[in-house]
Amino acid sequence: MPKKDSVLVVCTNRKAYHEFFIEDTLEAGLELLGAEVKSIRQKELSLEGAFVRIENGQAHVYNMHVKPYKFNSLVELDATRPRRLLLNKKEIRKLAAKADVKGYALVPVEVYFKKGWAKIQLAVAKGKHLFDKREALKKRDLNREMEKGFKNKIRF
Repeated sequence: MPKKDSVLVVCTNRKAYHEFFIEDTLEAGLELLGAEVKSIRQKELSLEGAFVRIENGQAHVYNMHVKPYKFNSLVELDATRPRRLLLNKKEIRKLAAKADVKGYALVPVEVYFKKGWAKIQLAVAKGKHLFDKREALKKRDLNREMEKGFKNKIRF
């Protein structure tokens, strides 16, 4: 019997959608230590301020804060240490080419467990300017007002 594709979303980077235009996404595995996996399962991590950098043919995620597991009796790990991403060479080259364009960045959007494995969703994103953010807020407010109008008109 095949395993069900169960996905347990642990953390999302909502600020990334506010700060960037998300253009392309990619799933990557995370290289973690045992205590980090347990801490992530307890949803004790933050993607705020995290970014991905490709160096020497390997991708690493920086500033992803994973709170130390409180029952770990072994070595205390640094909470914001760089963690390697598990991608093949073709995917790394593709991401590096997209990230080298001026104004683009690699941003982690979501951390989740898929079939028991820790995964991270990366986004190739372009930074927003202040006027873009204001425009997005205006659109969201207009859509909210339209929904209220439709909701009030469609009464049975």
